[in-house]
Amino acid sequence: MQTYANLGGNSNVVGYELGAGTIIVYFRDGHSYLYTDASAGPDNIAEMHALAEAGRGLNGFINRYVRKMYDSKW
Repeated sequence: MQTYANLGGNSNVVGYELGAGTIIVYFRDGHSYLYTDASAGPDNIAEMHALAEAGRGLNGFINRYVRKMYDSKW
């Protein structure tokens, strides 16, 4: 797991893992979500990769665009 930089200071995201066409997002509440090209679309996954690596905007993007489009949750 990569630690999310949280440059905005108010994200619920604490970490992430990037894969080809996938991202796993780890949240402060202990839940983890897998988003895939198939579940959220390749453009959204590409944007989530960019935001995760930039350390800013990932939580907001998830809330606005892909909130329920995850493949699995644990």
